[in-house]
Amino acid sequence: MFVTETRRNSLLLAFMFLLFCGLESPAQMTVRLGEDAPLRKLQIAEMAVNNLYVDTVDEQRLVEDAIRGMLAKLDPHSSYLTPKEVRQANEPLQGNFEGIGVQFNMVEDTLLVIQPVTNGPSEKVGIMAGDRIVTVNDTAIAGVNMAKEEIMRRLRGPKGTKVMLGIVRRGIADKLMFKVVRDKIPVHSIDATYMIRPQVGYIRIGSFGATTHDEFCESLKRLQRQGMKSLILDLQENGGGYLHAAVQIANEFLQEDDLIVYTNGRQAQRAEYRAKGNGMFKKGKLIVLVDSYTASAAEIVSGAVQDHDRGLVVGRRTFGKGLVQRPIELPDGSMIRLTIAHYYTPSGRCIQKPYEKGNQKDYAEDMLHRLKSGELMSADSIHFADSLKYQTLKQHRVVYGGGGIMPDEFVPLDTMKYTRFHRQLAAKSLIINANLHYVDQHRKALQQEYKTFGDFRQRFDIPQSVIDGILAEADKQGIQAKDEAELMQTLPYLRIQLKALVARDLWNMDEYFAIMNEQNDVVRRALELL
Repeated sequence: MFVTETRRNSLLLAFMFLLFCGLESPAQMTVRLGEDAPLRKLQIAEMAVNNLYVDTVDEQRLVEDAIRGMLAKLDPHSSYLTPKEVRQANEPLQGNFEGIGVQFNMVEDTLLVIQPVTNGPSEKVGIMAGDRIVTVNDTAIAGVNMAKEEIMRRLRGPKGTKVMLGIVRRGIADKLMFKVVRDKIPVHSIDATYMIRPQVGYIRIGSFGATTHDEFCESLKRLQRQGMKSLILDLQENGGGYLHAAVQIANEFLQEDDLIVYTNGRQAQRAEYRAKGNGMFKKGKLIVLVDSYTASAAEIVSGAVQDHDRGLVVGRRTFGKGLVQRPIELPDGSMIRLTIAHYYTPSGRCIQKPYEKGNQKDYAEDMLHRLKSGELMSADSIHFADSLKYQTLKQHRVVYGGGGIMPDEFVPLDTMKYTRFHRQLAAKSLIINANLHYVDQHRKALQQEYKTFGDFRQRFDIPQSVIDGILAEADKQGIQAKDEAELMQTLPYLRIQLKALVARDLWNMDEYFAIMNEQNDVVRRALELL
C-alpha cells in the first residue's frame, strides 16, 4: 500500500509540474510516465534508496543531489538553489530588503557603521557613521566571533518590527541605546553618477535589478541638468541581472522599433524585444565600457548599442554569458534555474561563448585561459574565424560573434599596475582595515578641514603614517614585496586607492569613482575618444 500511494502521489506531482510549465500535453505525459519511462526509473531508484538502503538517508538531500546531478551534465548556468540560496540571489535584484539601514564593515570582530542609509530607520533615530554596534536585543555581537551572516540575521527582520541596538560612540564613555523600527531599505544598482568632464556625464551600473531603470532615468535627468551632452556608461564588472532591465536601459538610447535582443531555443520560440522610441538619450555621444566580467544583461545593452552603431564599446571582450534561464519554483521554496534559450544581438550574434556540457571546470577557468593566451593584453591575440563575421546594422562595420562582445576600441589590461604585493595586501583586508581605522579616528577633523569634495580632491593626500602602518602589519603577517622595485610600483596606486576610500566614507560612491576613474585605463581611453 505504501509503494502504491507513493507512486500515485509522485506521478500526480510530476503530471501537475510538467503541465504547469507548459512543457507537455496530457497525452505526452501519459506516454512519458509509462512503466519504461526514464521518469519512472528515477522514481523507483529514489524509493528504493529511501526505503531499502542499509543506513538512514535524508530524503530531501537525496532528491536535491539527484537534481544537481542532472543539471551538472547540462550547461554551466543551469542550477538548483535551496530556499536560502534563492533569497540570497534575489535580494540584490529586487531593489530592497527589510532591516535597519546601515552600510557597515567588520573591524576587529566589531560592526562599524560606514554610513547610515539616508532617511533610513537608523539615521532617523540618530545612529551615525563611525558608531560601533555591540549588542542586538541585549545579545553581544562584538568580540564574540559571531559569523557575519548571523549578525545580519539579527539585524534584519520584517518591516515594522523593533530592535534594540547597543552603540559605542567615539568620545562618549557610556554605551548608547537606540530602538530602531525596521523598514524597507533600498538596494541601489547604480554605483556612481557624476560629471566626469564638462558636458560629459558618467554612470556606472553595478547590476540590472528591478529598480535599475528608474535609478538610471534619475541619473540621466541629474546629469542633463548639469549640462551633459555625452555619456560614458560603465558596465565593467557588471555580471548582469534581469532581462527586462537591460531592455529598458537600451531603450533609452535607440530609435523606435530598433531590435534590442532576441531569444531562441528548442522549446522556447523566438521572442524579440524592441525599442519604443521614447528614450531620454537618443542623441549625443555614447561610449559603453566593458571588461571580461561584463556579462549577460550587460552584454545585451553593449551588443545593442554596437550593432545599431549608436555608440562605441570600449574595453576588453566581455564574458560571453548568453543563456536564458527560466526559474522553476519548487513547493518548498527552492528553485531550478533551467536554460531554455540563447540571447542574440540585433545582428544575429549569439552572446554565449562555447562550452562543453558537464565540463564546469574548464568553463570556470576561462578567465585564466584568456590571461595565459595574452588576450587581455593584446587584441592581436584574439583570432576569429571568417564564419563569425557579422555587420552592424547602420554603418555595416565588421563585428564578431563567437561569444561575448568584442569592443570597438580594445584597451589592454595593465598588469604592471596591480602588483603581486598589492593583491596580497587586498586579500588580507589590510587596505580596507587601515582605511576604516583612519577615518574612524579622524572623521570629525576631516569633515572640518574639507568642506567640499573639490577641496578634498585637490588638497588631501593619505598620511605616510597610514602607509607605514599597512607595511608594518603586512610584515607581521609575512607579506612582503619581493624587492624595492615592486614596493615602489605598488605605492602610487595604493595611495590613490586609500584616498578614494576615504572620499567614499566621507561622501559616497560617486566620489570614490571620481578619484579611481582617473587611474582607470578604460575610462581614460573613453575620455580621449570623446
